[in-house]
Amino acid sequence: MSKSEFVVIGAGLAGAATAWQLAEQGHTVTVLERTTPANEEGSSHGSARIFRYAYPSPLYTSLVVRAKRGWDALEAASGRQLITPTGAVDFGEVRGPSRIARVLEGAGIEHELLSRDEARARFPQIAFDTGVLYHPGAGVLDAITTVETMLELAEATGNAVVRTNWEVASIERRGGGFDVRSTDGTIVTGSKVIVAAGGWLPHLLADLALPSAFLASFPTLEVRQEQAFHVPWREVDVVDGSYPSWPSFIHKRLEFETYGLPGGRDAGFRGQKLAQYNGGPKLPSALDQDGQIRPEMRERIIRYVEDFLPGAIPEPYAETTCLFTNTPNEDFVIDEADGVIVVSACSGHGGKFAPLLGELAADLATGAGTVPDEFRVAQFSAQAASAEFDGAKV
Repeated sequence: MSKSEFVVIGAGLAGAATAWQLAEQGHTVTVLERTTPANEEGSSHGSARIFRYAYPSPLYTSLVVRAKRGWDALEAASGRQLITPTGAVDFGEVRGPSRIARVLEGAGIEHELLSRDEARARFPQIAFDTGVLYHPGAGVLDAITTVETMLELAEATGNAVVRTNWEVASIERRGGGFDVRSTDGTIVTGSKVIVAAGGWLPHLLADLALPSAFLASFPTLEVRQEQAFHVPWREVDVVDGSYPSWPSFIHKRLEFETYGLPGGRDAGFRGQKLAQYNGGPKLPSALDQDGQIRPEMRERIIRYVEDFLPGAIPEPYAETTCLFTNTPNEDFVIDEADGVIVVSACSGHGGKFAPLLGELAADLATGAGTVPDEFRVAQFSAQAASAEFDGAKV
């Protein structure tokens, strides 16, 4: 049996960020990961995730601004570049570029509104179907390197220990603290527990020693096995082993929403990564994933490339799955109940907030701060009762 002040369950982006924040503050932390950090069965694997400021919600844009300060500190502390600038474009009849532009204007974020023809002239590799919002401050973040970096920095303080291949079975309250028990009977104890289990949360929720009232208010979680594809660029203008002149994009139509970004190391720096947002099959939890690509989704993406990406070849050369764990209104859940802090779910758009998620979770755990009311469990039951979910957060 080992003991620390805090036990963090899950070594993805949120869990690693929380451990880094707590360890830097001088607290002892044990991180428990069921396999390995940022493994391919979770939501934080791979080298390519979108970093962007463009949200229709002023709350989320303001939080990206805060998160960027954390990214800058992380890059300075590690000497590693974790976000590569690419710029981003938002378009489509449902996306509402003008609405997002007003949010960015209010936050002081550099941006441009382009007509469809102006956007096509600047980015001929994309066949825009509406006007476009462009903001140059967006980029691509390296998820797995970020996880590794945060855990390395946490361990370097001497305050953090990372245990891999450690699968949690249950949490039990004991003597003012908690016993976290693994499936093989090993026990780790802590004064408080931070659960950043992502797609495993639906499976674990009943075994986390959470109060019944808290569980009754907890939002229904939907786990999706997203389907992502890499298609090659027709012209590869890679500079210094980095990205070509492709921006990331979000294209939101009545038919479905597509997102894309330069694939980076995942794609050998030669292709665009793209997927239908929340287009993968629904799962009860991460335990039910099969890692399989659905042929109908491959065909849908091929048709999308043919219709909207003239700068890419509609022949996927790499494919992968990734878990999204969604709340009904796509808000995050970051809340605390009697010593257990839950930092899930992130509804498929949490990667860009990683350093801030760790800061918010650490503040809840230590009592140093709080989180936006929108992320509290109580707001989900209140909104469900009044049917206020608008589905337009991201």
